[in-house]
Amino acid sequence: MGKNLNFYFLLCILLKLALILLCISIILYICWCYGKAWNMTMRKVRTVEMKRLTVEEYREAEKLPLVVVMDDVRSMYNIGSVFRTADAFRVEAVYLCGICQVPPSTEIHKTALGAEESVSWRYFATALEAVEDLKKSGYEVYSVEQVEHSTRLHRFKAQQGRRYAIVMGNEVKGVHQEVVDASDGCLEIPQLGTKHSMNVAVTAGIVIYRFAEQLMLQSY
Repeated sequence: MGKNLNFYFLLCILLKLALILLCISIILYICWCYGKAWNMTMRKVRTVEMKRLTVEEYREAEKLPLVVVMDDVRSMYNIGSVFRTADAFRVEAVYLCGICQVPPSTEIHKTALGAEESVSWRYFATALEAVEDLKKSGYEVYSVEQVEHSTRLHRFKAQQGRRYAIVMGNEVKGVHQEVVDASDGCLEIPQLGTKHSMNVAVTAGIVIYRFAEQLMLQSY
């Protein structure tokens, strides 16, 4: 009788230990699964996984109804940067005006990284000519400039079904006054620091994103 009690007592201890080990195993497995899921959601995506469009596919794809006009932008690196941002958001076209250099250009390519081949572009002798051409084609044109009675960018509401153009100005002098006068309005990015302006390529990126956010990105 005593041997049986000892046997059952030992069996209960072994069962309890097995149950404890099972619980520990389950807890560790759950932690491992959560850790793996966390790592998967935060893993950097490789370039080959992004499945970007080819140049041919890009040209056939639906475009953001926005044209970016460059008014006497001097730096080819800035021009290239705008091309790269334009490619990212499938901007309809970039218009290069005045002293702007045009592709092919080694300096433009350094920052465009080939976007000058995917994004459509045109050259105009002056930005005013480009604006007049756009308005004749039914575009609403907004100069990005600090003027009296400007519209703050975060308050601007782009409307579906309309076509837009934005004018980016020279690094020092900004958008020509006659171009401002010919525009349907002016957009301004509020600045809260000590500087009076931002880099033209950075500014273009912010404004382009604002249009893309309202006209194209809702489905993404």
